[in-house]
Amino acid sequence: MLKWRLAIMIVLAAALSGCGGHVRGVMQPVTITGTPKGTAVVDMLVATSRRPSDDPAVLFTGERASQPSITDVAVSIPPDSARMVGTVQWPKKLPPDPQKDFAVVRVKPLSNITEGRAWLAQHAGGGHAMVFVHGFNNTYEDSVFRFAQIVHDSGADVMPVLFTWPSRARVFDYNYDKESTNYSRTSLEQTLNGLVQDGHVKDITILAHSMGTWLAMESIRQMAIRQGRLPSKIKNVILASPDIDVDVFARQWSELGDNRPNFTIFVSQDDRALALSRYISGDVLRLGQINPAEEPYRTKLEKAGITVVDLTQVKTEDALKHGKFAENPEIVQLIGRRLVTGQTLTDSDIGVGDGITALVAGTANNIGQVAAGTVATPVNLLSGNMRSKKRPPDEVDLMLEKEDSPID
Repeated sequence: MLKWRLAIMIVLAAALSGCGGHVRGVMQPVTITGTPKGTAVVDMLVATSRRPSDDPAVLFTGERASQPSITDVAVSIPPDSARMVGTVQWPKKLPPDPQKDFAVVRVKPLSNITEGRAWLAQHAGGGHAMVFVHGFNNTYEDSVFRFAQIVHDSGADVMPVLFTWPSRARVFDYNYDKESTNYSRTSLEQTLNGLVQDGHVKDITILAHSMGTWLAMESIRQMAIRQGRLPSKIKNVILASPDIDVDVFARQWSELGDNRPNFTIFVSQDDRALALSRYISGDVLRLGQINPAEEPYRTKLEKAGITVVDLTQVKTEDALKHGKFAENPEIVQLIGRRLVTGQTLTDSDIGVGDGITALVAGTANNIGQVAAGTVATPVNLLSGNMRSKKRPPDEVDLMLEKEDSPID
Protein backbone atom coordinates (compact mmCIF):
# COMPACT_ATOMS: atom_id res chain seq x y z
CA MET A 1 0.00 0.00 0.00
CA LEU A 2 2.81 2.42 0.89
CA LYS A 3 4.53 1.93 -2.45
CA TRP A 4 1.29 2.63 -4.33
CA ARG A 5 0.70 5.83 -2.40
CA LEU A 6 4.24 6.93 -3.17
CA ALA A 7 3.67 6.14 -6.85
CA ILE A 8 0.51 8.22 -6.86
CA MET A 9 2.29 11.20 -5.30
CA ILE A 10 5.01 10.95 -7.93
CA VAL A 11 2.38 11.08 -10.67
CA LEU A 12 0.78 14.06 -8.95
CA ALA A 13 4.15 15.80 -8.76
CA ALA A 14 4.63 15.32 -12.48
CA ALA A 15 1.19 16.72 -13.21
CA LEU A 16 1.85 19.74 -11.04
CA SER A 17 5.30 20.44 -12.41
CA GLY A 18 3.92 23.27 -14.55
CA CYS A 19 3.16 25.25 -11.38
CA GLY A 20 6.84 25.81 -10.67
CA GLY A 21 7.72 27.11 -14.11
CA HIS A 22 7.09 30.82 -13.55
CA VAL A 23 9.52 33.34 -12.16
CA ARG A 24 9.63 33.68 -8.36
CA GLY A 25 10.16 36.72 -6.16
CA VAL A 26 7.60 39.09 -7.69
CA MET A 27 6.47 40.86 -4.51
CA GLN A 28 9.03 43.66 -4.83
CA PRO A 29 6.89 46.62 -6.05
CA VAL A 30 7.68 48.13 -9.43
CA THR A 31 7.52 51.88 -9.95
CA ILE A 32 5.26 53.03 -12.74
CA THR A 33 4.36 56.55 -13.79
CA GLY A 34 0.63 57.09 -13.97
CA THR A 35 -1.58 54.23 -15.12
CA PRO A 36 -0.35 52.60 -18.33
CA LYS A 37 -3.01 52.53 -21.06
CA GLY A 38 -5.46 49.65 -20.71
CA THR A 39 -4.14 48.39 -17.38
CA ALA A 40 -6.12 48.09 -14.16
CA VAL A 41 -5.09 47.94 -10.51
CA VAL A 42 -6.59 45.62 -7.90
CA ASP A 43 -6.15 46.74 -4.28
CA MET A 44 -6.44 44.02 -1.66
CA LEU A 45 -6.01 43.55 2.05
CA VAL A 46 -3.89 40.46 2.71
CA ALA A 47 -4.08 38.71 6.07
CA THR A 48 -1.72 35.81 6.64
CA SER A 49 -0.56 33.30 9.20
CA ARG A 50 2.72 32.86 7.29
CA ARG A 51 6.11 33.75 8.72
CA PRO A 52 7.61 36.97 7.25
CA SER A 53 10.59 36.66 4.92
CA ASP A 54 13.76 38.73 5.07
CA ASP A 55 13.52 39.03 1.29
CA PRO A 56 11.15 41.84 0.19
CA ALA A 57 10.70 40.09 -3.16
CA VAL A 58 9.21 37.08 -1.34
CA LEU A 59 7.58 38.92 1.59
CA PHE A 60 6.23 35.81 3.37
CA THR A 61 7.44 32.20 3.51
CA GLY A 62 5.58 28.91 3.75
CA GLU A 63 6.41 28.53 7.44
CA ARG A 64 4.03 29.30 10.30
CA ALA A 65 4.01 32.57 12.23
CA SER A 66 3.11 32.97 15.89
CA GLN A 67 1.05 36.08 15.06
CA PRO A 68 -0.91 36.98 11.91
CA SER A 69 0.13 39.89 9.69
CA ILE A 70 -1.87 42.27 7.50
CA THR A 71 -0.57 43.98 4.37
CA ASP A 72 -2.03 46.41 1.84
CA VAL A 73 -1.11 45.04 -1.61
CA ALA A 74 -1.89 46.46 -5.07
CA VAL A 75 -1.50 44.44 -8.28
CA SER A 76 -1.47 45.90 -11.79
CA ILE A 77 -3.35 43.83 -14.39
CA PRO A 78 -2.21 44.10 -18.04
CA PRO A 79 -4.62 45.14 -20.81
CA ASP A 80 -7.16 42.59 -22.07
CA SER A 81 -5.23 42.41 -25.35
CA ALA A 82 -2.25 40.94 -23.49
CA ARG A 83 -4.06 38.16 -21.64
CA MET A 84 -7.03 35.81 -21.71
CA VAL A 85 -9.72 36.16 -19.07
CA GLY A 86 -9.17 33.52 -16.40
CA THR A 87 -5.39 33.49 -16.69
CA VAL A 88 -2.58 34.94 -14.61
CA GLN A 89 0.03 36.57 -16.84
CA TRP A 90 3.23 35.79 -14.95
CA PRO A 91 6.30 37.84 -15.91
CA LYS A 92 8.93 35.95 -17.86
CA LYS A 93 11.65 38.09 -16.29
CA LEU A 94 12.04 40.71 -13.57
CA PRO A 95 11.13 43.45 -13.23
CA PRO A 96 7.73 42.78 -14.81
CA ASP A 97 6.31 44.85 -17.65
CA PRO A 98 2.86 46.15 -16.57
CA GLN A 99 1.76 46.25 -20.22
CA LYS A 100 2.26 42.48 -20.47
CA ASP A 101 2.48 41.08 -16.95
CA PHE A 102 0.83 41.05 -13.56
CA ALA A 103 2.95 43.38 -11.42
CA VAL A 104 2.93 44.33 -7.75
CA VAL A 105 2.83 48.12 -7.52
CA ARG A 106 2.35 48.63 -3.78
CA VAL A 107 3.17 46.74 -0.59
CA LYS A 108 2.37 48.47 2.69
CA PRO A 109 2.44 46.55 5.99
CA LEU A 110 -0.35 47.57 8.37
CA SER A 111 0.68 47.59 11.99
CA ASN A 112 -2.61 47.99 13.86
CA ILE A 113 -6.41 47.69 13.70
CA THR A 114 -6.82 51.41 13.06
CA GLU A 115 -4.85 51.19 9.81
CA GLY A 116 -6.87 48.14 8.76
CA ARG A 117 -10.15 49.96 9.38
CA ALA A 118 -8.88 52.97 7.43
CA TRP A 119 -8.20 50.67 4.45
CA LEU A 120 -11.73 49.24 4.66
CA ALA A 121 -13.21 52.75 4.82
CA GLN A 122 -11.26 53.78 1.73
CA HIS A 123 -12.38 50.72 -0.24
CA ALA A 124 -15.89 50.33 1.18
CA GLY A 125 -17.81 50.76 -2.09
CA GLY A 126 -21.13 48.93 -1.75
CA GLY A 127 -20.08 47.35 1.53
CA HIS A 128 -19.52 43.85 0.12
CA ALA A 129 -16.38 42.14 1.39
CA MET A 130 -15.01 39.07 -0.40
CA VAL A 131 -12.60 36.86 1.53
CA PHE A 132 -10.60 34.42 -0.59
CA VAL A 133 -8.90 31.36 0.93
CA HIS A 134 -6.53 29.58 -1.48
CA GLY A 135 -5.77 25.88 -1.71
CA PHE A 136 -2.85 23.46 -1.49
CA ASN A 137 0.55 24.16 -3.09
CA ASN A 138 0.41 27.98 -3.13
CA THR A 139 3.11 30.50 -2.33
CA TYR A 140 2.19 33.92 -0.98
CA GLU A 141 2.62 35.44 -4.44
CA ASP A 142 0.60 32.63 -6.10
CA SER A 143 -2.39 33.48 -3.92
CA VAL A 144 -2.00 37.25 -4.41
CA PHE A 145 -1.90 37.01 -8.22
CA ARG A 146 -4.74 34.45 -8.40
CA PHE A 147 -7.01 36.58 -6.21
CA ALA A 148 -6.18 39.70 -8.21
CA GLN A 149 -7.22 37.78 -11.34
CA ILE A 150 -10.48 36.63 -9.76
CA VAL A 151 -11.41 40.11 -8.55
CA HIS A 152 -10.58 41.74 -11.88
CA ASP A 153 -12.18 39.14 -14.13
CA SER A 154 -15.31 38.75 -12.02
CA GLY A 155 -16.10 42.46 -12.12
CA ALA A 156 -17.07 42.17 -8.46
CA ASP A 157 -17.70 45.42 -6.57
CA VAL A 158 -16.08 44.21 -3.36
CA MET A 159 -13.53 44.96 -0.70
CA PRO A 160 -11.01 42.21 -1.61
CA VAL A 161 -9.57 40.44 1.41
CA LEU A 162 -7.14 37.57 0.90
CA PHE A 163 -6.36 35.12 3.65
CA THR A 164 -3.22 33.17 2.83
CA TRP A 165 -2.08 30.34 5.10
CA PRO A 166 1.36 28.65 5.39
CA SER A 167 1.69 26.39 2.36
CA ARG A 168 5.19 25.25 1.50
CA ALA A 169 4.09 25.00 -2.15
CA ARG A 170 5.67 21.57 -2.55
CA VAL A 171 3.66 18.53 -3.65
CA PHE A 172 5.23 16.21 -1.11
CA ASP A 173 4.32 18.58 1.74
CA TYR A 174 0.60 17.81 1.43
CA ASN A 175 0.36 16.79 5.09
CA TYR A 176 2.27 19.88 6.24
CA ASP A 177 -0.15 22.05 4.28
CA LYS A 178 -3.16 20.25 5.73
CA GLU A 179 -1.86 20.77 9.26
CA SER A 180 -1.20 24.43 8.39
CA THR A 181 -4.91 24.88 7.68
CA ASN A 182 -5.66 23.57 11.16
CA TYR A 183 -3.01 25.89 12.57
CA SER A 184 -4.65 28.85 10.82
CA ARG A 185 -8.26 28.39 11.94
CA THR A 186 -8.16 31.00 14.66
CA SER A 187 -6.29 33.52 12.49
CA LEU A 188 -8.99 33.28 9.81
CA GLU A 189 -11.67 33.50 12.49
CA GLN A 190 -10.05 36.71 13.79
CA THR A 191 -9.93 38.13 10.26
CA LEU A 192 -13.63 37.41 9.75
CA ASN A 193 -14.53 38.87 13.14
CA GLY A 194 -12.62 42.04 12.26
CA LEU A 195 -14.75 42.42 9.13
CA VAL A 196 -17.96 41.63 11.01
CA GLN A 197 -17.21 44.35 13.56
CA ASP A 198 -16.38 47.01 10.95
CA GLY A 199 -19.20 49.42 10.20
CA HIS A 200 -18.19 49.80 6.54
CA VAL A 201 -18.79 46.10 5.88
CA LYS A 202 -22.43 45.26 5.16
CA ASP A 203 -21.96 41.62 4.24
CA ILE A 204 -19.23 39.05 3.69
CA THR A 205 -18.75 36.41 1.01
CA ILE A 206 -16.20 33.67 1.67
CA LEU A 207 -14.73 32.12 -1.48
CA ALA A 208 -12.51 29.13 -0.74
CA HIS A 209 -10.75 26.69 -3.04
CA SER A 210 -9.56 23.10 -2.63
CA MET A 211 -7.81 22.54 0.73
CA GLY A 212 -8.74 26.11 1.66
CA THR A 213 -12.37 25.00 1.89
CA TRP A 214 -11.43 22.85 4.88
CA LEU A 215 -9.92 25.89 6.57
CA ALA A 216 -12.95 28.05 5.76
CA MET A 217 -15.43 25.48 7.08
CA GLU A 218 -13.43 24.84 10.24
CA SER A 219 -13.12 28.57 10.96
CA ILE A 220 -16.81 29.40 10.57
CA ARG A 221 -17.75 26.25 12.50
CA GLN A 222 -15.44 27.45 15.29
CA MET A 223 -17.07 30.89 15.17
CA ALA A 224 -20.55 29.40 15.39
CA ILE A 225 -19.64 27.22 18.37
CA ARG A 226 -17.75 29.99 20.18
CA GLN A 227 -20.43 32.66 19.65
CA GLY A 228 -23.52 30.48 19.74
CA ARG A 229 -24.33 31.33 16.12
CA LEU A 230 -22.60 32.49 12.97
CA PRO A 231 -22.59 36.30 12.56
CA SER A 232 -25.38 37.42 10.24
CA LYS A 233 -22.97 39.51 8.13
CA ILE A 234 -21.49 36.29 6.72
CA LYS A 235 -24.05 35.93 3.94
CA ASN A 236 -22.42 33.64 1.38
CA VAL A 237 -19.99 30.74 1.43
CA ILE A 238 -18.70 29.52 -1.95
CA LEU A 239 -16.72 26.28 -1.93
CA ALA A 240 -14.83 25.63 -5.18
CA SER A 241 -13.50 22.09 -5.73
CA PRO A 242 -13.76 21.39 -1.99
CA ASP A 243 -11.16 18.89 -0.78
CA ILE A 244 -13.29 17.81 2.15
CA ASP A 245 -14.39 14.31 3.12
CA VAL A 246 -18.19 14.31 2.61
CA ASP A 247 -18.75 12.81 6.06
CA VAL A 248 -16.73 15.61 7.63
CA PHE A 249 -18.53 18.33 5.65
CA ALA A 250 -21.87 16.95 6.83
CA ARG A 251 -20.74 17.30 10.43
CA GLN A 252 -19.22 20.76 9.89
CA TRP A 253 -22.39 22.01 8.18
CA SER A 254 -24.75 20.70 10.84
CA GLU A 255 -22.64 22.26 13.62
CA LEU A 256 -23.01 25.75 12.12
CA GLY A 257 -26.44 25.90 13.76
CA ASP A 258 -29.73 27.15 12.36
CA ASN A 259 -28.55 30.53 11.02
CA ARG A 260 -26.44 29.38 8.13
CA PRO A 261 -25.30 31.55 5.22
CA ASN A 262 -26.13 30.80 1.58
CA PHE A 263 -23.96 27.90 0.41
CA THR A 264 -22.83 27.40 -3.21
CA ILE A 265 -20.56 24.48 -4.10
CA PHE A 266 -18.72 24.06 -7.41
CA VAL A 267 -18.09 20.39 -8.18
CA SER A 268 -16.59 18.38 -11.03
CA GLN A 269 -16.55 14.60 -11.28
CA ASP A 270 -13.43 14.74 -13.50
CA ASP A 271 -11.36 16.60 -10.88
CA ARG A 272 -8.17 14.54 -10.87
CA ALA A 273 -6.56 16.24 -7.88
CA LEU A 274 -9.57 15.28 -5.76
CA ALA A 275 -9.50 11.73 -7.13
CA LEU A 276 -5.96 11.39 -5.83
CA SER A 277 -6.87 13.02 -2.53
CA ARG A 278 -9.69 10.54 -2.17
CA TYR A 279 -7.42 7.59 -2.79
CA ILE A 280 -4.89 8.60 -0.14
CA SER A 281 -7.64 9.59 2.35
CA GLY A 282 -9.36 6.30 2.94
CA ASP A 283 -11.36 6.21 -0.32
CA VAL A 284 -14.07 8.50 1.06
CA LEU A 285 -15.59 10.67 -1.66
CA ARG A 286 -14.48 14.31 -1.63
CA LEU A 287 -17.25 16.91 -1.58
CA GLY A 288 -15.97 18.44 -4.82
CA GLN A 289 -16.55 15.17 -6.71
CA ILE A 290 -20.20 14.46 -5.96
CA ASN A 291 -22.81 14.16 -8.70
CA PRO A 292 -25.61 16.44 -7.41
CA ALA A 293 -28.15 14.83 -9.76
CA GLU A 294 -27.78 11.45 -8.05
CA GLU A 295 -29.31 10.25 -4.81
CA PRO A 296 -28.87 10.60 -1.94
CA TYR A 297 -27.24 13.95 -2.73
CA ARG A 298 -30.04 15.49 -4.76
CA THR A 299 -32.72 15.13 -2.11
CA LYS A 300 -30.50 15.99 0.85
CA LEU A 301 -28.97 19.04 -0.80
CA GLU A 302 -32.41 20.29 -1.79
CA LYS A 303 -33.70 19.90 1.77
CA ALA A 304 -30.60 21.65 3.10
CA GLY A 305 -30.96 24.56 0.66
CA ILE A 306 -27.45 24.13 -0.74
CA THR A 307 -26.82 25.16 -4.36
CA VAL A 308 -24.45 22.89 -6.26
CA VAL A 309 -23.05 23.85 -9.67
CA ASP A 310 -21.69 20.91 -11.67
CA LEU A 311 -18.77 21.93 -13.90
CA THR A 312 -17.88 18.43 -15.10
CA GLN A 313 -18.44 19.25 -18.77
CA VAL A 314 -16.63 22.59 -18.67
CA LYS A 315 -13.40 22.52 -20.66
CA THR A 316 -10.16 23.76 -19.11
CA GLU A 317 -6.42 23.83 -19.80
CA ASP A 318 -5.85 22.67 -16.21
CA ALA A 319 -4.45 19.12 -16.43
CA LEU A 320 -5.98 18.24 -13.06
CA LYS A 321 -9.37 19.87 -13.83
CA HIS A 322 -9.10 21.51 -10.41
CA GLY A 323 -9.32 25.27 -11.05
CA LYS A 324 -12.35 25.63 -13.33
CA PHE A 325 -14.14 28.15 -11.12
CA ALA A 326 -11.44 30.81 -11.69
CA GLU A 327 -10.41 29.97 -15.24
CA ASN A 328 -13.84 29.95 -16.92
CA PRO A 329 -14.94 33.54 -17.75
CA GLU A 330 -18.66 32.90 -17.27
CA ILE A 331 -18.22 31.18 -13.91
CA VAL A 332 -15.89 33.79 -12.41
CA GLN A 333 -18.28 36.55 -13.55
CA LEU A 334 -21.20 34.64 -12.05
CA ILE A 335 -19.38 34.70 -8.71
CA GLY A 336 -18.72 38.42 -8.92
CA ARG A 337 -22.04 39.70 -10.23
CA ARG A 338 -24.60 37.42 -8.59
CA LEU A 339 -23.30 35.32 -5.73
CA VAL A 340 -21.38 38.10 -3.99
CA THR A 341 -24.54 40.21 -3.83
CA GLY A 342 -26.47 37.34 -2.28
CA GLN A 343 -28.61 36.50 -5.29
CA THR A 344 -29.66 32.88 -5.59
CA LEU A 345 -29.24 30.93 -8.80
CA THR A 346 -31.72 29.45 -11.24
CA ASP A 347 -31.20 27.11 -14.17
CA SER A 348 -31.20 30.06 -16.58
CA ASP A 349 -28.50 31.81 -14.54
CA ILE A 350 -26.21 28.81 -14.82
CA GLY A 351 -26.75 28.26 -18.54
CA VAL A 352 -23.87 30.53 -19.42
CA GLY A 353 -21.85 28.12 -21.49
CA ASP A 354 -21.96 24.79 -23.27
CA GLY A 355 -21.92 21.85 -20.91
CA ILE A 356 -22.54 23.81 -17.70
CA THR A 357 -25.26 22.21 -15.61
CA ALA A 358 -26.49 22.77 -12.10
CA LEU A 359 -28.70 21.48 -9.37
CA VAL A 360 -30.39 24.53 -7.90
CA ALA A 361 -31.52 23.54 -4.45
CA GLY A 362 -33.68 25.69 -2.23
CA THR A 363 -35.03 29.22 -2.57
CA ALA A 364 -34.14 32.62 -1.19
CA ASN A 365 -36.45 31.99 1.74
CA ASN A 366 -35.19 28.60 2.85
CA ILE A 367 -31.48 28.58 2.09
CA GLY A 368 -29.69 27.63 5.28
CA GLN A 369 -32.94 27.14 7.18
CA VAL A 370 -33.25 23.41 7.84
CA ALA A 371 -36.05 21.93 9.91
CA ALA A 372 -34.98 19.75 12.82
CA GLY A 373 -36.36 16.66 11.14
CA THR A 374 -34.45 17.17 7.93
CA VAL A 375 -31.16 15.86 9.28
CA ALA A 376 -31.76 12.79 11.38
CA THR A 377 -28.20 12.73 12.72
CA PRO A 378 -25.39 15.31 12.53
CA VAL A 379 -23.60 13.38 9.79
CA ASN A 380 -26.68 12.48 7.73
CA LEU A 381 -26.66 15.50 5.42
CA LEU A 382 -24.62 13.85 2.69
CA SER A 383 -23.98 10.40 4.11
CA GLY A 384 -24.95 7.35 2.09
CA ASN A 385 -23.41 5.44 -0.81
CA MET A 386 -20.21 7.42 -0.37
CA ARG A 387 -17.67 4.62 -0.44
CA SER A 388 -16.98 2.43 -3.41
CA LYS A 389 -14.69 -0.43 -4.21
CA LYS A 390 -11.11 0.84 -4.22
CA ARG A 391 -9.78 1.63 -7.67
CA PRO A 392 -6.54 -0.25 -8.46
CA PRO A 393 -3.54 2.08 -8.25
CA ASP A 394 -2.57 1.48 -11.87
CA GLU A 395 -5.90 3.01 -12.96
CA VAL A 396 -5.15 6.10 -10.90
CA ASP A 397 -1.81 6.39 -12.70
CA LEU A 398 -3.47 6.03 -16.11
CA MET A 399 -5.98 8.72 -15.22
CA LEU A 400 -3.22 11.33 -15.28
CA GLU A 401 -1.11 9.84 -18.05
CA LYS A 402 -3.89 10.57 -20.56
CA GLU A 403 -3.51 14.33 -20.03
CA ASP A 404 -0.49 16.03 -21.58
CA SER A 405 -1.33 19.71 -21.21
CA PRO A 406 0.53 21.62 -18.47
CA ILE A 407 -1.22 23.09 -15.47
CA ASP A 408 -0.98 26.83 -14.91
